[in-house]
Amino acid sequence: MSFSSLSLMPSLVKQLNSLGYEQPTPIQQQAIPVVLSGKDVLAGAQTGTGKTAAFVLPIIQMLLQDLDDKATNAEVDNATNAEVNIVPSKEAPKKADNTQALILVPTRELAQQVHQSVEKYAGDSGINAVIVYGGVSIKAQADAIQAGADIIVATPGRLLDHLRNRVMSLANLKHLVFDEADRMLDMGFRDEIIEVLKRLPKERQTLLFSATLDERIFKFSKRLLYSPQVIETSDRNSTAAKIVERVYNLDINKKMPALCHLIKKENWQQALVFSRTKQGADKVVTQMKQAGVNAAAFHADLSQTMRETVLAQFKLGDIKALVATDVAARGLDINELNYVVNIELPFQNEDYIHRIGRTGRAGKEGQAITLLSVDDEPQLIKLEAFLDRRLPQQWLVGFEPDLTQVASVTRKTKKGALKKQALKKALAQSKRR
Repeated sequence: MSFSSLSLMPSLVKQLNSLGYEQPTPIQQQAIPVVLSGKDVLAGAQTGTGKTAAFVLPIIQMLLQDLDDKATNAEVDNATNAEVNIVPSKEAPKKADNTQALILVPTRELAQQVHQSVEKYAGDSGINAVIVYGGVSIKAQADAIQAGADIIVATPGRLLDHLRNRVMSLANLKHLVFDEADRMLDMGFRDEIIEVLKRLPKERQTLLFSATLDERIFKFSKRLLYSPQVIETSDRNSTAAKIVERVYNLDINKKMPALCHLIKKENWQQALVFSRTKQGADKVVTQMKQAGVNAAAFHADLSQTMRETVLAQFKLGDIKALVATDVAARGLDINELNYVVNIELPFQNEDYIHRIGRTGRAGKEGQAITLLSVDDEPQLIKLEAFLDRRLPQQWLVGFEPDLTQVASVTRKTKKGALKKQALKKALAQSKRR
């Protein structure tokens, strides 16, 4: 299947060809025609599957078609006015009120990634996109908005700042996109989203993309979407097929030596390491540096400038290990990232999918490694119930665990509780089918 078979206009297909895009991914094949039809969409797509293009490409096309229609109508109106000697009004709507599409994202990094994609796909078409997020000059963003923005890519908090300051209006908006909606809910953006919705026209197209489709997302979508087309490109809560998952059993005090051993012995060029907390990330970085591994932290306590600098150094290979928290790392797009390491499992099971989705992107192979100590086993039980499958466990030579240690058993981590969790999950899925 080609992009031209998805009813994309020749100029967009030509732009995609120049970028090296040959065939659409499954999410693009399913979503693009539906979005072009004007329907609302609820899509479940893993990160790295091309979901950004699945909503950006059709939106750009619809905006270009609108511009063509307006130009044609203007020519007709001018000709008519000339015939009857009518002088057209000199008043034109403010450029800041002409935004046609809004893409809401949970983090600054994802905002940057999506904005870059919009500019890349739009090329020299004349579509103007503005990025809006916190941590940088609000005035510079306001100036950019008032100069005219066909598409705005924004985080909810900073967008509300501009709306409250009356920098702009979204009264003429036609397309609303929620990218990584599950993470926006995780980060507590529900109230901000509701306030943004109050400022939007009811007549609009709404697209909601999420890496996981669960009861919470379906419930949230009911107040946003009208008769949506539900699109799922893989089984719920599954991970990309080309990601190899490994769980190494070891003692907690062997985690750091094992991680440094893997990076040095196997000569990893880049590794994205996940920690639950900012303090934990800083501690891991200190220990890795002491072991001779060039590492850097990436979390919300760093300034935006520092985060961008660290990320640039990591992409260039100057930093071998980027140690990140879940909030900071959401939206990172790093080419050729072969290794993701869970120094500890996340608190939220959904974050496991998001974490390992940083590797194995765009059909490439990747490895997701979890360092599991006996204290992590209760969380592993819950994660496997969520995934509805077992994760392959093995020993790392030279770092074998002390088998005399036993995980603490609680009411929530007994086998009976695990079965109840799996049954509850299966029942919830069956109701949706």
